[in-house]
Amino acid sequence: MSPGKQASEREAAAPMAAGARLEAMRRRVRLSRLAVWTVIAAGPIALGVAITSTPTTVEAATPSKPTAVRTTAVAADPAGYAQLFVHAWLRSSADDVSSAQARLAQSMAPDVDLPDPAADAQSTPQSVTAVRSAQRADGAWSVTVAAQYSDGAVRYYAVPVAADRAGASFTVTGAPGVVAGPVRAEVSKLSYGVSVPEGDLSAAVGEFLAAYLTGAGEVDRYLAPGVSLSPVSPAPYTAVTVQQVSAVEEAAAAEQVPADGTKVRVLAQVEARDTGGRWPLAYEFALTARSGRWEVSALESGTALDGGAR
Repeated sequence: MSPGKQASEREAAAPMAAGARLEAMRRRVRLSRLAVWTVIAAGPIALGVAITSTPTTVEAATPSKPTAVRTTAVAADPAGYAQLFVHAWLRSSADDVSSAQARLAQSMAPDVDLPDPAADAQSTPQSVTAVRSAQRADGAWSVTVAAQYSDGAVRYYAVPVAADRAGASFTVTGAPGVVAGPVRAEVSKLSYGVSVPEGDLSAAVGEFLAAYLTGAGEVDRYLAPGVSLSPVSPAPYTAVTVQQVSAVEEAAAAEQVPADGTKVRVLAQVEARDTGGRWPLAYEFALTARSGRWEVSALESGTALDGGAR
């Protein structure tokens, strides 16, 4: 064959080869589409087979270390239990062990004898109150309970009580003992040493207390921004009069309301009245100056003492 004829055949074969490759590609695309639609038509079963047939790699999870949780046991104060026992014990009698009070006392202290009051003995106490609790050892307590009688007399009882670790069970382990009452504690001198004259601050305190205790006006109008305080409801008094106002800071005694943001702490001695009489009360306040007026920023509890930051 001549070289010219061989070249002509190669030129003619090239388009044919390209066309064959293109047709093969088209067939593969058609087959791929057909396979996809076949899986979709077959539904979840085929999909599950396809997934399970695919090799997967599973990584072993690193076992997590257990977190140590520390719990602190809180000792339960048996004051209420001792108070209830003394209340029942003082109202029971060995001559009537079937009474409700006697049964209650014996259920709380099985090994404690009941009292045997005389016929002309002092009447039962009007009130019984736990005033002090002291833990003597693990699970062992001594509770001091005060019994007040109608003639004003007060008698104090020390009651031994055992408690379980969970603080869910108590038992009176011995008879009460009459003891001396708590002595009056020495109190530091009050730090309200600045006398506040009649003026803007005293007026603000009086108007606030009138709204707070008698319902005369809205409490919110006397409060600093962001302070929320609900009045006493229902209103317990019909009138409130400020008797004296003293303060910690000298700024409270100024004739003019100081610059915005000035804060003072005051103690107001007031007289409240209702249908039952006259009642002397005291309130501690924190006030803040704003726009030429004093606003209540806090109604404090307790008493500020010398050297005590508030």
